[in-house]
Amino acid sequence: MKIAVDAMGGDNAPAEIVRGAARAAMELDATILLVGREKDIKAELNDYYWDFSSDKIQIVNAAEVIENEDKPVHAVRTKKDSSMVRAVELVRDGEADAMLSAGNTGALMTASLLRLGRIEGIDRPAIVTSVPVIAEDGRFEIIVDAGANSECKPQNLMDFAYMGSVYYRSAYGKESPSVGLINIGVEETKGTPTLKETYQLLKMSSLNFVGNVEAREVPNGPADVLVCDGFVGNVVLKLSEGVTKTTMKAIKDAIYSSAMSKAGGLLIKGQMQKLKDKFNYETYGSAPILGVNGLVFKMHGSSSANAVYHAVHSAARVASGNVVEEIRNSIKDYQKQ
Repeated sequence: MKIAVDAMGGDNAPAEIVRGAARAAMELDATILLVGREKDIKAELNDYYWDFSSDKIQIVNAAEVIENEDKPVHAVRTKKDSSMVRAVELVRDGEADAMLSAGNTGALMTASLLRLGRIEGIDRPAIVTSVPVIAEDGRFEIIVDAGANSECKPQNLMDFAYMGSVYYRSAYGKESPSVGLINIGVEETKGTPTLKETYQLLKMSSLNFVGNVEAREVPNGPADVLVCDGFVGNVVLKLSEGVTKTTMKAIKDAIYSSAMSKAGGLLIKGQMQKLKDKFNYETYGSAPILGVNGLVFKMHGSSSANAVYHAVHSAARVASGNVVEEIRNSIKDYQKQ
């Protein structure tokens, strides 16, 4: 297996990207292709991994870098030798089984569409984000779409549901993942005309549909796959991250507010650390772009080496399966109905 990593994309590139990817390479039965400016990548490898093996880590030189402020379409079309574009092309050409980037999200989506193309039957690809569940330790749910499409038709949401189910099976090993539709109420008559129609389509589908899900229930894991348009998904995701961060800070401030509370804090220190680790986005892995003809994963723009390490592991786990082909077959079967 070969995993391509855009070494120049993201706020902390190339140092943190190279360090995290190289660390993962030492543990995986895979070769990591670090794509970017060869001189810069070698410098990082020599600083942190002077004994790295060429069987585990290889460098693919790419002279250009797509910056966060670049306009996606223009950047992909003009910076053809950029690390991001070259990494996507490695997947297209069969030289890599998957690629990851912490760079410009719009550019990554554009590069994926222009270089890989959509899976037949998919009108709009979607970004998938994993979210930890409070109610059951160790379990994750996924949100589809988490930011790629601000407006969707019922057909798009149905595609998201099928793609999300296939991905969840591959990523988390659950044979029949449950599917919920994020809405303003649990009744099937709630929501916009689009959501009402989508509800009926999901209800009649072969998916394990459990109904509408209100936003307040998302942290409790009401379904394995949560379907929504990208506008709603991104708001839910960012709100969840903000509430978690604020709550953890409030708890910490309360513990350090007095000598007595500090003493009590020592008694729950271990449990608090477990809770903090559970909601640490760095351990979630990466967000796949589903619906294109290849495995493309988006990492957080400010990914640290630890986040990259977990993201590469996650991508390798998914790449060991046959997700793209399974999505292709799933969409074909659904659209025949």
